[in-house]
Amino acid sequence: MTPTLLSQPAPLSPASPAAPRADCPVRLSLRPVPNRRAVVDGAWWPSSRDAAAELPGLIAAVDRLLDRATLRIGLHGDAWQNIPRRIPARGRQVRIGWFRHTDPRVITLSFAADEPVVLLIIPSGTAAGTAEATLKLTAQDIAGMSIDAILTLAHLPAGPAARATADGSARWEDEGGPVTGQAAQPSMGRPAPSP
Repeated sequence: MTPTLLSQPAPLSPASPAAPRADCPVRLSLRPVPNRRAVVDGAWWPSSRDAAAELPGLIAAVDRLLDRATLRIGLHGDAWQNIPRRIPARGRQVRIGWFRHTDPRVITLSFAADEPVVLLIIPSGTAAGTAEATLKLTAQDIAGMSIDAILTLAHLPAGPAARATADGSARWEDEGGPVTGQAAQPSMGRPAPSP
């Protein structure tokens, strides 16, 4: 499948009753039929680390492309800023769960009856050529490849590094490489679905 490349998403307030438009700009690569042997089902290149601004467009695009309703999203709490608890989407509220034990390089979207979809997150500051190559790569058959192997093929850093914040928690750098704190442990398989 050719990656779906759409442009910048318009921010949507978490309190807004309007559903995000399905054609709002999202830079996304997603296989229509997930391969359970693959560690990711595609890739997403958000424009920022602002979850409230980025997630509505992702939800709308995934819902439209897979013809399913996203019910929950699981993400690494230190990899994102401005994480809402819920996001409105076409007559429902999508629950957002943030965790520190998951791989910060992926995001998981869960549905009512189907298997969850796991997307590799391409850091927002990635050069366009590298990001587009990663989107195309993850649209291909990558079964059996680890996240580190995918990132190596795409010429992206293998792991983001943590940086300490004022409250002592860690934040993840988009560029990768150690800044301060401990690096995340690489994921050894598909992340568990969010609760």
